Amino acid sequence: MYDFNKFIDRRNTDSIKWDIKDKELPMWVADMDFPAAPEIVEAFCERLKHPVFGYSKLCDEWYDSYINWWKTYHNMEMVREHLTFCSGVVPAISSVIRHLTVPGDKIVLLTPNYNHFYNCINDNSRDVSEVEMSYDGSSYNIDFDKLEAALSEPDTTMMIVCNPQNPTGTIWDSSDLKRVGELCSKYNVLVVADEIHCDIITPGKQYIPFASVSEINRNNSITCIAPTKAFNLAGLQTSALYIPDDRIRNRVRSSIGKDEISMPNSFAAVAAIAAFSKGRKWLEELNEYIYRNKLTVNSFLQKEIPQIKLVWGDATYLLWLDCTALKTNSKEFASKIRKNTGLYVMAGSYYGKGGESFLRMNVACPEELLLDGLERLKNGVGL
Repeated sequence: MYDFNKFIDRRNTDSIKWDIKDKELPMWVADMDFPAAPEIVEAFCERLKHPVFGYSKLCDEWYDSYINWWKTYHNMEMVREHLTFCSGVVPAISSVIRHLTVPGDKIVLLTPNYNHFYNCINDNSRDVSEVEMSYDGSSYNIDFDKLEAALSEPDTTMMIVCNPQNPTGTIWDSSDLKRVGELCSKYNVLVVADEIHCDIITPGKQYIPFASVSEINRNNSITCIAPTKAFNLAGLQTSALYIPDDRIRNRVRSSIGKDEISMPNSFAAVAAIAAFSKGRKWLEELNEYIYRNKLTVNSFLQKEIPQIKLVWGDATYLLWLDCTALKTNSKEFASKIRKNTGLYVMAGSYYGKGGESFLRMNVACPEELLLDGLERLKNGVGL
């Protein structure tokens, strides 16, 4: 048994998440407040016994760890030669946008969607093509008529598929992924599948890799994967790209090489190998804990803040809160809550069309902090 109730004080540790005022509580950025699995820490300690930290290359175990994990837990066969190291998923996506599209191209996002994708697109002089998902008051679905219209635009050259979806926590089923792949192929639109949240899943549920659904999906996609979200290792800068198509893979390897994000640091491979070879039990217990936290939030909202509704998602530790009944702008609401209670959550408007009446809340924390955050949220609504 692992102890996820233990509070670890992260103030004054150069933590972006905890660089806040003394009485504030951060529940915003996708960064867990749990210590890394002891098996991973032990692997770091073992590496530290060798006191030289020069340039590193990837060993066989790095490739094997990804291949075995995806085969065992996600029913996807990977080929070693199709894997490429990158220092991070967001840097990889920015690089791919820079080198595989041209300024003025349109890149499709299903909205609401992860806010940094907008930065990756806009900062590189490309245009975001927002396709707002349909929301029935409890769940999200893809509006395929709107999607096809966006993909058919002559300037549309890429689509970023967040699988599972951030911020809604939606796990896409195989039929949705297959249809997205077919439409993108039909209009010659390259798919970049961000699957970094794929291992934070409700117990008993299963995510489906985009590239595993069909040959069409497989041959027209770049899949971004990493141990960083599931094992709380984001600061180590380690990820992988899975690209079966030779032509696309060669172009991507050239692009990340030009952008100097293709070399692992001394702990990047150590982290991935330890996580994927020794971290399964820890991850299973983590997912159980996060699931219980989600249930706690849902119950609390129903009893104490019925004006706010949890949009249930079976993936990620990021909760999407529907505040429509409050009839308030999410940026103003989030700012008011933080100012008056110290609770720091994200305004849904940062995630594009469809997010204006929502908040995003990170519940990957000990129950003590979660309950504190919920009380603050309750107080913020009442003010």
